[in-house]
Amino acid sequence: MGNQNQVAAISPGHRVTGSPRLVFVFPGQGSQYVGMGKEICENSVEAKNVFDEASDALGYDVARLCFEGPAEELNKTIRTQPCILTASIAILRAVSARGLTPSAVAGHSLGEYSALVAAGVISFKDAVKLTEKRARFMQEAVPEGRGLMAAVLGLDRDRLKNICLSLKSGYAAPANYNSPGQIVIAGEKEAVEEVMRLAKEAGAKRAVPLAVSVPSHCALMAEASKRLGELIEGIEFKNPAIPLVNNADAVFLRDVQGVKSSLVRQLSSPLLWEDSIKTIAGSGIDTFVEIGPEKVLSGLIKRIAPDAKVYNVEDLKGLESTLSQL
Repeated sequence: MGNQNQVAAISPGHRVTGSPRLVFVFPGQGSQYVGMGKEICENSVEAKNVFDEASDALGYDVARLCFEGPAEELNKTIRTQPCILTASIAILRAVSARGLTPSAVAGHSLGEYSALVAAGVISFKDAVKLTEKRARFMQEAVPEGRGLMAAVLGLDRDRLKNICLSLKSGYAAPANYNSPGQIVIAGEKEAVEEVMRLAKEAGAKRAVPLAVSVPSHCALMAEASKRLGELIEGIEFKNPAIPLVNNADAVFLRDVQGVKSSLVRQLSSPLLWEDSIKTIAGSGIDTFVEIGPEKVLSGLIKRIAPDAKVYNVEDLKGLESTLSQL
């Protein structure tokens, strides 16, 4: 699950120090909704500036799409990815303006790009353009209707991996290790459907197809990974100013080459979210703040690290509540 020799990383036993020991985590595709970021934007000049910068970079009114929809347009992959990034960074700017800073950052899939901005690795302007192109590469890698993703609940990793390896109908593989007992598989449509059936026969509680048009984090994204790798070579990257835990290996990254390698491999290899949260918790961090729309990651983190303190900031109420408790 990723070649760690390619990654310059802080050793697995690395401990993050400082007070408070907290990590900012950023959501990925699927967390979008019409209205995301609106309240924060209306009450924070820092947040409003982010939406304005995104609109200038992309050539359309990002704030209007995020705040007013329509949902069908917002849910198009090429719109969803830069819009979630924009909403997340707008909320981050509002949080930062109130003096809250993290000891480390991480993001789930697309959310890793928000984490890169938060860690000072790339500029927001570059990130918002990059996520739009990433979305285009992903959509073009597999024709509409050919791929599928599905969530399998209540089956262990090895059992599900072996089912995928036994397929006769095509290619499918574990794509997201989200939390104990929740694994997402991706691949060719018929193969994923076969895995869903076999997983239920093997004792899975549920196997549910996901409403996404792109089978991410599997070998079908190899061409998208290649194109992404070529694109990021033309973008300025800096070493992370604060520790960044990556999806592809679940380790702390510390330099530009490690980050670039990780982003390329992230598209076509399993996303190790459960492992990432365990790495963060094992480093001495005990407080997680989800920055961005919805509370998907907060729910996963509570299942992975039950003793951790978990907060969410997506609106003013969440901001004030989090600040008062921290």
